[in-house]
Amino acid sequence: MTGAEVILKTAAAAGVDICFANPGTTELPLVAALDTVKAIRPVLGLFEGVCTGAADGYGRIKQKPALTLLHLGPGLANGIANLHNARRAR
Repeated sequence: MTGAEVILKTAAAAGVDICFANPGTTELPLVAALDTVKAIRPVLGLFEGVCTGAADGYGRIKQKPALTLLHLGPGLANGIANLHNARRAR
């Protein structure tokens, strides 16, 4: 079992069942783990802001957490506005 699989299995045990992803090359171990951890459904987004917004909306509707998988600093910067919105909506 890889470290990435441990992370995803821990998230699944906490109730996470979906991951909105816009990964880059440095996140490939997590992408590969998403293929083996069947409890979490991966959803590809073409922009980080879409992924974080979708995770926020999913969480609000389902009343459960969702993951986002973003690429390094620039990906986080592109998604930070919706992370802020999700936090403020709590």
